[in-house]
Amino acid sequence: MGDSSQGRLVWNHSTHIEGLIPILERLITYQGIYTVTPGVISRARGNCQHLKLRVSVPIRGGYKVIARHGKSVQEVFIITDLSQQELKSALDSSQR
Repeated sequence: MGDSSQGRLVWNHSTHIEGLIPILERLITYQGIYTVTPGVISRARGNCQHLKLRVSVPIRGGYKVIARHGKSVQEVFIITDLSQQELKSALDSSQR
C-alpha cells in the first residue's frame, strides 16, 4: 500500500463513542496501520466504566476491534499488516 508514514482515519459515521477518536488518531500514526474505519454504534447489556478497545476477529487485510464505553459498543475496522499481538500492543499504548 505504499509506504506513507501515516494511515487514514475514515469518517463514515457522524457518531462515535466518547473518547474514541483521539485514540484512533494516535493509532494511525503506527507504522503498518493503513486504514481505520469506525463502524456503527450499538447498545450493550453490560456497563463498561472506561473506554476499552479489544481486538475481536481477523478480517480481510486486518482486524475488527470492539470499542466499549458505558453501554455503547462500536466496531472499528483496521486494515494493517501488523500481527494480532502487535495490533494489541499498539491499541494498549494508544489508550494511555
